[in-house]
Amino acid sequence: MMADSTTVFSALQSPIQNWRNYCKSSKDIPVSEAELREQRISFAFGNAPQSLENRITKDSVRLASEHIRLLPLP
Repeated sequence: MMADSTTVFSALQSPIQNWRNYCKSSKDIPVSEAELREQRISFAFGNAPQSLENRITKDSVRLASEHIRLLPLP
């Protein structure tokens, strides 16, 4: 028996609204440079190819982030 689509939709509204409220309230919270750096490291590690899973560690990404710099656009 399948759930009624309106029931499923209604059940999703509360979590979606909670998420929207959370995003709105967190917009004005300052983030330190250290937190941003860790977020970038985590993002890079999470997007590393799975074929290199044993060779790329979070520490290796952290080390690489200390040496790789982006150049400003001309």
